[in-house]
Amino acid sequence: MSSADAVADFGLIGLAVMGQNLILNINDHGFTVCAFNRTVSKVDRFLENEAKGTQVVGAHSIEEFVAKLKRPRKIMLLVKAGDAVDKFIETLLPHLETGDIVIDGGNSHYPDTQRRYESLTAKGILFVGCGVSGGEEGARYGPSLMPGGNPEAWPHLKPIFQAIAAKAPDGAPCCDWVGEGGAGHFVKMVHNGIEYGDMQLISEVYHVLRDGVGLTNDEQGDIFAEWNKGVLDSFLIEITTDILRYKDTDGQPLLEKIRDAAGQKGTGKWTAISALDYGMPVTLIGEAVFARCLSSIKDERVRASKILSGPAATAFTGDRAQLVKDLEQAMYASKIISYAQGFMLMREASQQYKWNLNYGSIALMWRGGCIIRSAFLGDIKNAFDSNRELENLLFDPFFQRAMATAQAGWRGAIGAAVAIGIPTPALGTALSFYDGYRTARLPANMLQAQRDYFGAHTYELEANPGTYIHTNWTGRGGNVHASTYDA
Repeated sequence: MSSADAVADFGLIGLAVMGQNLILNINDHGFTVCAFNRTVSKVDRFLENEAKGTQVVGAHSIEEFVAKLKRPRKIMLLVKAGDAVDKFIETLLPHLETGDIVIDGGNSHYPDTQRRYESLTAKGILFVGCGVSGGEEGARYGPSLMPGGNPEAWPHLKPIFQAIAAKAPDGAPCCDWVGEGGAGHFVKMVHNGIEYGDMQLISEVYHVLRDGVGLTNDEQGDIFAEWNKGVLDSFLIEITTDILRYKDTDGQPLLEKIRDAAGQKGTGKWTAISALDYGMPVTLIGEAVFARCLSSIKDERVRASKILSGPAATAFTGDRAQLVKDLEQAMYASKIISYAQGFMLMREASQQYKWNLNYGSIALMWRGGCIIRSAFLGDIKNAFDSNRELENLLFDPFFQRAMATAQAGWRGAIGAAVAIGIPTPALGTALSFYDGYRTARLPANMLQAQRDYFGAHTYELEANPGTYIHTNWTGRGGNVHASTYDA
C-alpha cells in the first residue's frame, strides 16, 4: 500500500464494547478512525452495524491497519491487560517507524506500563499508558482520560483526547497530560482505589440506615437524593439513589435480593499493595478491599452469625433524625480522608519516579466522565491551584474548615454504629487516620522500645533525631545491635 492509503487520523485495536464506543466517539468529533480486531470478522460486523454510515474504516491485517494510518501513527490498544498487550506491541513493531505512537488504554498495572515505556523509548516508539474511566457510556459520550508516558506524544494526541473527553461543568476537558512512564496508569489505579473506598463508605451508611435507623429503601432513596444536592453531589450517590428505589417485577426492592458477596477485579488491591510498598497509610482503600474479602466468605459469616454474640443491629434508641444528619457528615469527612490518602500515595510515587504530577490537573480530570466524578473534586482542584506544593489536602484552609464542621457528626455516627454492632471499617479507619495524623506524639516510642528490647533494632531519642542507639534493657545482653533498614 502507498502513502495515499493513509486515510485515518487514529487507529484502534480491540472491538469489545469499550473499543467500539470509543471509536464512535472519536468519529463524532471529526476524526477518521481505522478499526482492527484479532478476530477479523468482528471488524466487518462493526462496519456493517454500529459504524454504518460513519467515516470509520476497517482493516483485515496488521499490515493494512498500519498502512491506513497517517504519520505519526497513533494506535490505541483496548485489549485485555497483561500478555495480550505485549503480544500486540510485538506484532506492531516491525511495521512502525520512529516517532509512531502506541497507546495502551486498558487497565494495565503501572509497572508493566513503566517497563513498556522504557523498552519502546529505546526503539524510538512513543509509548503512552492511558487510564480510561467512565465505563461503556463514558467511552461513547465522554470518558475521563489519564494519559502518561512519552511526553513527545502529547501534542499529537491532545487535540483528539481533549475533544472526546468528558467536560467538567465549566467546560474544561477531563483529560490532561499526567506525567512520564507509568504515571497515567498509576493515577488510574489510585482512581480505582478511591472508587473502592467511596463505594464502601456508601455501603456502610446504607447498612446503618437500613438496620440501625430502620428505614425502607424508598426512604433511604429520598435521603440520598437530598444528599446529592449538597457536598456529597456525585455520580455514585446519584446511582445509589436509583438502586435504592429500583423495584423487581414483584414490586419489591431488587437490592434486598442481591447476595451480599462482593466481587473485585484487583485494581483496589493494587492500590493497597502500592501503599504498603511506598509506606503510605492509605488505610481507607485498604479497608475497602478487606471488606470485600470479608463479604466473599458469605457461608462462613452465616455460620458465625448463629454462634457469636453482640448487640442487635436494630437496638438504636437515640435520635434517628440526628443520626441521619451525622451519617452525611461522616461520609463527607471520610471521603476527604480517602482523597487525602490517595494524593499522599501519588505524591510519594511521583517523587520516586520523578513524574512531577500536577495534582490540580488530576482533580480536574476526575470532575467528569469517571466513576468518582463529583462536585467535591472542584474543591480539591482549587486547593492545589492555590498551592501547587500543598503538602496534604488537610492543610488546605477549605478542608480544615470542612473537617472541623463535620467532626461531631462523624464521631457520633461511628459511635452509634459501634454501640449497635454495625461494622463501619471504612468510616472508622478514616477517623482513626485523622486522629493519628493530628497527633503530635503517637505511641510509636513504645514500638521502638519493644523492637530494641527483643531484637536490638535501635531507636532515636527526641533530643537527637537521626542518631540510632541501642539499650541493654535486661543487663544480660551485649552492645551489638542490628543494622537499620526500611522494609
